[in-house]
Amino acid sequence: MPRSTPPSPPPSPPSSPASKAAVPSATTRTTDGAPSTPGRDGGVIAVTRALQVLEAFAVGESHLSLAELSRRCQLHKTTVLRLARTLALSGYLVQREDGDWRLGPAAGWLGARYKAGFDVQNVLEPVLRALTQATGESAAFYVREGNMRTCLVRVEGPQALRHHARMGEGLPLEKGSPGRVILAFSGEPGEDYEAIRRRGYHWSIGEREQGVATVSAPVFGRNWRLLGCVCISGPETRLPEARLQALSQTIMQAANQLSYALAGRAASTAAQAPGVWHP
Repeated sequence: MPRSTPPSPPPSPPSSPASKAAVPSATTRTTDGAPSTPGRDGGVIAVTRALQVLEAFAVGESHLSLAELSRRCQLHKTTVLRLARTLALSGYLVQREDGDWRLGPAAGWLGARYKAGFDVQNVLEPVLRALTQATGESAAFYVREGNMRTCLVRVEGPQALRHHARMGEGLPLEKGSPGRVILAFSGEPGEDYEAIRRRGYHWSIGEREQGVATVSAPVFGRNWRLLGCVCISGPETRLPEARLQALSQTIMQAANQLSYALAGRAASTAAQAPGVWHP
């Protein structure tokens, strides 16, 4: 028996410009006309913008006006205000009496929880402080975050003229001794990195920032897992090549001390907190 073919639906009438405008778009838009759906990189634009607002605050800035936040984020004031009020509901921002905005307690607590994974207060800071006292220069601990390195904690040296690093700022891995040490002990191929692995440390002068000299050594956790690197930094005038070479043993001793301390803490807490080494 032949199968019957269902009748075709009647043709749709041509749509007018007005009817097209009445159809809701799949992409909603904010007051400044930008889409709020996920971007092409897979990120949610609203979340990205909220993070932009938080990242607009520089070290040492206690508060910012709405206009300045708008300028730095390159967003409309109404969009920034809506984001700021939403962040304030969770304590990440606080509005002052004069209308300016400052970071809230939730932002500080988030940073504290990040640092807690590395036991900053009990292990890192005391070793860095002793390293600063022994060398007279600033000391820092860097960790890898994707394709960047970040200064997790820093102890400033006693000298009036010293190198300043912003904690939490992303810096390139391929420039400066801290990044090169992290790459080398992450298994980066190449003779230069093989030489760093053989030495156990690396120094550089003016590689990332002109006039700045650094020497760094790796810090390991349990099962030789690379946690980051410890670094001494200062102006080139005080840290020429000969001085950096002389400090290499000091920096490696500090790195070994941190490795033993952090690995021991990992062994004692591994059952309760797996993966505690990298929040």
